[in-house]
Amino acid sequence: MQIPKRILVIKLRAIGDVVMATPVLENLRQAFPSAKIDFLTEKFCAPIVMGHPAIDEVIELDRKNLRTLPFGKRLATSLALLRDLRRLRYDLVFDLFGNPRTAIMTLATGATRRVGFRFRGRRHAYNVVVEPRGNVVHEVEFNLDALRALDIPIISRKLFMPLDHGAETLAEKFWIENHLAGKAVIGLNPSGGWYTKRWPLERFAAVGDAIIEKLDAAVVLIWGPGELDDARSIAAKMRHEALLIPQSDLILLSSLLRRLTILVSNDSGPLHIAAAVGTPVVGIYGPTRPDLQGPWGDGHQIVRLDGLDCLGCNGVTCRIETHDCMQKLEVAAVFQALEKCLNKIPDKITRQQSA
Repeated sequence: MQIPKRILVIKLRAIGDVVMATPVLENLRQAFPSAKIDFLTEKFCAPIVMGHPAIDEVIELDRKNLRTLPFGKRLATSLALLRDLRRLRYDLVFDLFGNPRTAIMTLATGATRRVGFRFRGRRHAYNVVVEPRGNVVHEVEFNLDALRALDIPIISRKLFMPLDHGAETLAEKFWIENHLAGKAVIGLNPSGGWYTKRWPLERFAAVGDAIIEKLDAAVVLIWGPGELDDARSIAAKMRHEALLIPQSDLILLSSLLRRLTILVSNDSGPLHIAAAVGTPVVGIYGPTRPDLQGPWGDGHQIVRLDGLDCLGCNGVTCRIETHDCMQKLEVAAVFQALEKCLNKIPDKITRQQSA
């Protein structure tokens, strides 16, 4: 294969999916050390890859703003992006997202090699077509299949999440001010992009109380945009005091998650960020499959209500309307998974690392 001079990787969203695409970048840089490597993603995901040492430039798509524009302006802005991608004269493009928009983007580059997955009509945008194994292998391996299609060696499967000195200082300040240093600190994350992935708030509150009473650990509640009310609701339902993290961007969130002993979380972006920064995760799963979208790496625990025929339905709504996978998952099962995870940590008191 002719050595490419300019490479583009496309992964528009979501937060966890972009995190799980980062191993592609390290392998590309190892294979092509002198190439210019760019990454195209949506604006809210851009911080994940901004500090990646393999990337030369991050191209941001502001889809939220684009949707607010009148049709004519929206069309002109979209066409301008396609012209810019063409002007950059990429030799090699990887479309790891595979929706109609990214297929058009890939085709518009005019790159000599355009790699993408065999998804319906979108496959015609690529001249290196990869058989998708999304229902067979974990998403990390699914992304790496795009490299395997060109016989690019896979030397790393490590996730990446940038750490910033300023964010580390703020996270350390939060730890010190709340007397968390030297303690086991368990994070609870009730977020999830679909309601079907969310365990009830009152169950999180019950687990929080059990953590404080039985493990003598501190509880920290994780929240992001639009989720503050949920975090406050959990705190209000608990008998004991829980701390809410401060308002955070993705970089500060990484530093806060890095200091946790364990994160108990629904399938969501913070779960994958925690795995990327080395924090053990207790993942609560129902409509999504942990073997395909679970926390990547060792030391994690998965809990779900086994025996349900509908597990892994991947539904953004519950087709049987009872939401059994989450509504019937007991507090005891999640707490037991937490204890198993804790027992695997050599230093059970704290995982806090120096900034």
